[in-house]
Amino acid sequence: MRALMVTPMTAGSVTVDEVAPPVPEEGELLVDGVALGICGTDKEIVDGEYGTAPPGHDRLVLGHESLGRVREAPPGSGFAPGDLVVGIVRRPDPVPCGPCAHGEFDMCRNGGFTERGIKEIHGYGSEQWTVPADYAVRLDPALEEVGVLMEPTTIVAKAWEHVESIGRRAWFEPRTALVTGAGPIGLLAALIGVRRGLDVHVLDRVGSGPKPDLVAALGATYHTGGVAEIAREFALDVIIETTGAEALVLDTAVHNAADGIVCYVGLSAGRARVEVSPGRLSRRLVLDNDVLFGSVNANRRHYELAARHLAAADRDWLRGLITRRLPLDLAPRVFAEPAGDQVKVVIDL
Repeated sequence: MRALMVTPMTAGSVTVDEVAPPVPEEGELLVDGVALGICGTDKEIVDGEYGTAPPGHDRLVLGHESLGRVREAPPGSGFAPGDLVVGIVRRPDPVPCGPCAHGEFDMCRNGGFTERGIKEIHGYGSEQWTVPADYAVRLDPALEEVGVLMEPTTIVAKAWEHVESIGRRAWFEPRTALVTGAGPIGLLAALIGVRRGLDVHVLDRVGSGPKPDLVAALGATYHTGGVAEIAREFALDVIIETTGAEALVLDTAVHNAADGIVCYVGLSAGRARVEVSPGRLSRRLVLDNDVLFGSVNANRRHYELAARHLAAADRDWLRGLITRRLPLDLAPRVFAEPAGDQVKVVIDL
């Protein structure tokens, strides 16, 4: 059996290796891998920036954006051979902390969680994998071509859920949303915003390629200028920041509407220096009742929300997000080549 593997904290160590087939433990599904999505987190692990192999191992099977088909399922699991499934990424802290003990392991407080393909558990980047039935989510069979988009959709499903929850602090009837970044996360955030009936604007650097067309197909508006320019014309009630770019992090904090909510889901490299007046920022937050918050990962509830969003979305539009597919043997090439105007790269397993 072949698997996409990396030596964590060692740049350029990604290879496709032969490994022993997995043997399911009690309560686990045996799954044939169908596809694997590649994202910035995978690239950073391949670049040696972070990642942790399972205890007793030097190598880590990469991949957290999964899609597979059940080969074997234990009795009473609720799954059957042939089911299309996605594996949940995070596992709760075994201690556990309070949120983990209540199934909210995406909100782990002490960092004791583990994550498939990222931290201390092998990922889904192999021809077969196993997963406890409690950490598998069934997908509509009609989503086989695009089901690999499930995990990134969970990230923004959670972000929008939390925006709604925060909005309930007072009367809140948002009309306009800005999404910064037109990568897969940003486009899926825009999709959910449109489904919520909002006037959605998407900001990205590129002016050509598939991104402007994908935004237009949603009925949203594409921009290549700056946040301040958009804010002069529209009251930005909700902002979803997906890039982690330091300048955008600051711009979104100071150009949202009064009573506005800004959710940060993009991870910054933390290398750039941007000048900011803490006093000016805090004054704006206080006087406008603004909320800035971060969101990472997702729990089972968000996977189920994501499955519903994908099932309701236009399939042709979802297929348009997947701009490149490669077989597993060629997967290491993805990390050595420039991204160009690709949106989502998928490895067929």
